[in-house]
Amino acid sequence: MTTQTDHIEITTLVSRLFRTLDERKFAAGWADGYFTGDIRMIAPVGVYDGPAAVRGTEEAGGRFARTQHMASDVLTDVDRASGTARASWNALMVHLHHEAPDPLFTVGGRYEADLRRTDDGWRFSRMSVEAVWTTGRPPVLPSA
Repeated sequence: MTTQTDHIEITTLVSRLFRTLDERKFAAGWADGYFTGDIRMIAPVGVYDGPAAVRGTEEAGGRFARTQHMASDVLTDVDRASGTARASWNALMVHLHHEAPDPLFTVGGRYEADLRRTDDGWRFSRMSVEAVWTTGRPPVLPSA
């Protein structure tokens, strides 16, 4: 059963993560405030685990001059006995390419996440994003 406190803590974690992505505050150890060490990230560009997921997150932001991530409608379901939770939310993600023309790439998407309660609070252990729609020119991704 989700308590109001759990819901607020998880929603705040989502907001803090999105703000960090937009501000690019990637100092050493930044990810410890958001993810478990075994984080699994599932995105349209691939699946990444642990440190590779963190590096992928940092690299994705670097593909753009600026970004703005907005989350809404966060839903949470907490199992207090096991210290786990599930969350989902809608997202609007606006990306500004380094060069013009056509600088904007916008994504409307849906996130789903599993979380674990740690000694330091809730942390994402799995996160997936699904692009529901896009406009503009997507980034050129490095070849695998």
